[in-house]
Amino acid sequence: MKKFCLALIMTFLVSTVAFAGSNGPVDISKVRKDLDTKSTGKKYSIATVVKVDGIAWFDRMRDGVEQFGKDTGQDTWMVGPSQTDAAAQVQIIENLIAQGVDAICVVPFSVEAVEPVLKKARDRGILVIAHEASNIQNVDYVLEAFDNFAYGANLMKVLGEYMGGTGKYVGTVGSLTSKSQNEWIDGAIDYQKKHFPKMELVTSRLETYDDANTDYNKLKEVLATYPDLKGIVGGPMPTSAGAGRLIAERNLKGKLFFAGTGLVSVAGEYLKNGDIQYIQFWDPAVAGYAMNELAVMVLNGKKNEVKAGLNLGLPGYTDLITPVKNKPNLLYGAGWVGVTKENMDKYNF
Repeated sequence: MKKFCLALIMTFLVSTVAFAGSNGPVDISKVRKDLDTKSTGKKYSIATVVKVDGIAWFDRMRDGVEQFGKDTGQDTWMVGPSQTDAAAQVQIIENLIAQGVDAICVVPFSVEAVEPVLKKARDRGILVIAHEASNIQNVDYVLEAFDNFAYGANLMKVLGEYMGGTGKYVGTVGSLTSKSQNEWIDGAIDYQKKHFPKMELVTSRLETYDDANTDYNKLKEVLATYPDLKGIVGGPMPTSAGAGRLIAERNLKGKLFFAGTGLVSVAGEYLKNGDIQYIQFWDPAVAGYAMNELAVMVLNGKKNEVKAGLNLGLPGYTDLITPVKNKPNLLYGAGWVGVTKENMDKYNF
């Protein structure tokens, strides 16, 4: 799979530039108006369960989930634990099973932790769709915004260019059990070894629990050990803020570089000031909308239409691929964007 995914890198890089440069941000209130999800007259209850509630990333996802409900008349909502806690996320899903919802869309904090409870949900006849969990088993479908290895490779392409192809770097993940984020870092490291052999990964990946303060503190510890650290590749969104804060406080602008997942609302001040150079993301509102649309499509008896080439009519989800042999329920889009201080004003989330 990895070789196949890396072979797609250049295709994804081209689509990334085109998407970021020409389309700009998505107005979720206008993202889709030609849905036929009302055609059966059925109203479904669909819960989207996220890793953690109350951070900018999932605040934006809630916008998409709620907009889908407004557009279609379906009963959709988002819920998540107040902090990253696998057990708390499992308990939320248990509660939804007891409520008898029609579908659960889930962004797991720990794939291993949610596998048993998702099996229980499916055994009760609840449709399950996952996001950011390409290795998960007990679901009906996995809908990913893009190929994970290509996403990480592009982060390294950008970071390596800023670093001049030399120097020490470190990578972060929200959780060591977060499959997608670990695949991003895998893709980044593979790209580094092939294209920037003079760069050096100095530690194992840092586990930061999707928390900017934890990112800041762990990166500060690495910097104390490696004062000549030159690069940070960030998996979780909060690393952009943690790294930006550290670089600004230590006056390391132009000496320590960053490329990673982020949002303008979280890392904008550091982009604007040049403390960090590049953030990459997909619109979580569109991802939330897409998961719910897929759920209603399947609940409406259109399971046979869910296959390679499926067009959900959403930016980045117009020609889904199924790259893993014998796993047709794993669907990839091409929905990331790249942002620097030159184009950050186009994004308001």
